[in-house]
Amino acid sequence: MVVGIGTVVLRLHGNSSLKGKRKVVKTIVKRLQNNFNVSVAEVGANNSLGRAEIGLALIGNDRRVINSKLDKVMNLVEDMQLAEIIDTDMEIMNL
Repeated sequence: MVVGIGTVVLRLHGNSSLKGKRKVVKTIVKRLQNNFNVSVAEVGANNSLGRAEIGLALIGNDRRVINSKLDKVMNLVEDMQLAEIIDTDMEIMNL
């Protein structure tokens, strides 16, 4: 079994409320879930208006497929242009 995990740290420009932040984060989370069938959630910076941290996880049996999907997920977040990507982190583990 191969497990791929990742985090994306985002900077939300021009955001002045938690409601606005939730809207952006929810849009990103839903689109990732629908397009890639991954587990996604906001995992950090919960009370920060200008920053969001999203975590995701994939499970499969082929390391190359998991790596490819993680790359595509990161590319989709960037292509959506809802927020600036500050940092990304990916890890793939064989269990």
